Amino acid sequence: MRMWIKDPLAILAENAARGIVVEDGRITECVPAGQEPSSPVDQTYDASSEVVIPGLINTHHHFFQTLTRAHPSAINKELFPWLQALYPIWARNVTPETFRLGTRLALTELLMSGCTAASDHHYLFPAGLENAMDIQVEEATRLGIRMTVTRGSMNLSQKDGGLPPDTVVQDEDTILADCERVLSRYHDTSEGAMIQVALAPCAPFTVTKRLMRESVTLAERFDCRLHTHLGETIDEDDYCLHHFQCRPVDYLEECGWLNERVWLAHGIHFNDDEVRRLGHACVGVCHCPTSNMTLASGQCRTKELEAAGCPVGLGVDGSASNDNSNLMESLRHALMINRLTYDAASVTHFDTYRWATEGSARCLGRKDLGAIAVGKQADLAFYRLDELRFSGAGDPLAALILCGAHTANRVMVAGDWKVIDGRPVHIDIERLRAEHGAAAKRFLEAL
Repeated sequence: MRMWIKDPLAILAENAARGIVVEDGRITECVPAGQEPSSPVDQTYDASSEVVIPGLINTHHHFFQTLTRAHPSAINKELFPWLQALYPIWARNVTPETFRLGTRLALTELLMSGCTAASDHHYLFPAGLENAMDIQVEEATRLGIRMTVTRGSMNLSQKDGGLPPDTVVQDEDTILADCERVLSRYHDTSEGAMIQVALAPCAPFTVTKRLMRESVTLAERFDCRLHTHLGETIDEDDYCLHHFQCRPVDYLEECGWLNERVWLAHGIHFNDDEVRRLGHACVGVCHCPTSNMTLASGQCRTKELEAAGCPVGLGVDGSASNDNSNLMESLRHALMINRLTYDAASVTHFDTYRWATEGSARCLGRKDLGAIAVGKQADLAFYRLDELRFSGAGDPLAALILCGAHTANRVMVAGDWKVIDGRPVHIDIERLRAEHGAAAKRFLEAL
């Protein structure tokens, strides 16, 4: 079926003033001003009251953390104290049932905000949650959103000098065996893939060097991406200097992680030489502005990283250090924090769109996503400007970010509608809110 998405109010694409044609899940034509599709279409969608952008791509999250938003034990803390407050609560209460609801809620929030592809960094494996990756694949498939399932890991607990409790870590052999299982079962390297897998040791202070190196070997064997937290706080620098006698980027290089398969979460505390080395290796960086501000972690050097050669993507990060899973809101936060870091003229709304689409796609290794162009997958987000917040807005594309868009009116993934009139087509929102809220009460009762 050929669908003409006709006459958008505005569109983030070149030579597409009259819209685009979607066929078999892909964009097959951009229709310039004054023209019509080159051949007949089967269906026309009137987009004249909507701003159309590429589907947003979230490159860092922790879905289970939706269950501990604004948790009284963790608010008003920086990263390490925040983790120390929440680890015991997560260890006691993250079960397959609560994990499934946390995943479902996060994916639904993301989709409603205009996100069409998401990556979740799941590293917490208490007893009974061994099939966490399978649960996430099931939930993403049910909702119809693309997902990079990152098989995270921790194998250094408090008894080893790490931060997490003993009950949420696994041994190296168990981790590596499950990484291979998940890759063999779910990793799809074909164009238009709905599910891909990445390997994601949590952070230098929670995994061993052997696990980091063996993850590289598996990634090369299965042609997948690698992900970890790095450069998020000064505490991390101090930890690496104390335990490894080097800075985090040096440690990353020792482990064989300075290569184009890798994308890092946060990437705040890099010096000029480290920025240069990361760029030379084409290592991606996921900018997480909301979490960075919430935990007072610092400001990512986005412009320098991009100039050096790093793909820069965008992520909401965990819903306990962001307190929502709204990727569209993160574009506004990214614009504001980067204007404080640089200035108003050198960081525009187009920069934040690029980070959340093309940059994020590059971080995930997805050449088929991230832009409205012929040959790309038909992953699109549609926004109306009829709320009070948009009244008086002159530039529709700028208005989505500057005026604070939150919810997409429609979302398309692979040519199929997944959100219509602001509501996901495959999820009962009211039921989800009730079930998730009931499950989250357990995490409060643990105080």
